[in-house]
Amino acid sequence: MAIEVFNRYENKYLFDHAAYLKLYNELLEYMEPDDYNKQHEFYSITNLYYDTTSNTLIRNSLSKPKYKEKLRLRAYGVPNGDSRVYLEIKKKVFGLVNKRRTSLKLHEAYDFVRTGIPPEYKDYMNKQVVEEIKYFLSCYDLKPMVYLSYDRKALFCKNNRDLRITFDTNIRSRRYDLRMEHGTHGELLMEPGQWLMEVKAEKTIPVWLSKMLSEHQMYRTSFSKYGNEYKKMLRNSKVESESVLYA
Repeated sequence: MAIEVFNRYENKYLFDHAAYLKLYNELLEYMEPDDYNKQHEFYSITNLYYDTTSNTLIRNSLSKPKYKEKLRLRAYGVPNGDSRVYLEIKKKVFGLVNKRRTSLKLHEAYDFVRTGIPPEYKDYMNKQVVEEIKYFLSCYDLKPMVYLSYDRKALFCKNNRDLRITFDTNIRSRRYDLRMEHGTHGELLMEPGQWLMEVKAEKTIPVWLSKMLSEHQMYRTSFSKYGNEYKKMLRNSKVESESVLYA
């Protein structure tokens, strides 16, 4: 069974393709690709983020509070109505990320968020998490707001499976056609060739990794895919408004 509850720290780094190649090859001395990446160069992750019509959750997140939360639907690849997906609550408290998720079929997840009524319990669901999501939905009037997809490569530490590093590229987003089964099309969120690396660990990172990042002059940055998509949307809306104003 896939892990459904996570507590970990996540540090993010942005760099270009040349820097990615150098670092990735050095990491292979200590780490190995996850099972899927051993068979495929990338795997696709698709997400649907839920928010209020006034963007309450993402606006709160961008204000950098000590506590923030979001709800998203995640799939690996492009799902269909009966595909297993994950409905997730992701919280961050004083830098510690807590993620709780349950497996559902895509149509069950759609209906759950739309109505606030949990699906009939099946053995592939996490009943406790379903109840937590039910309560979350009672606190906000949520609807699908943003679709995000990207190509991922993931590594696990050979000696410590709690340490994981992911590399995401070709991040695409859209605020229309918000059905996950309709494919991964969308507008690029970053420049072509850019990579987002996330270092995920339950505790502090090992000395060898800290030294390697320092040698490559890689420094932590604050980067939220949903947050940056929202800021990009605001910039585009401002430009469009100014264009109409001065037309």
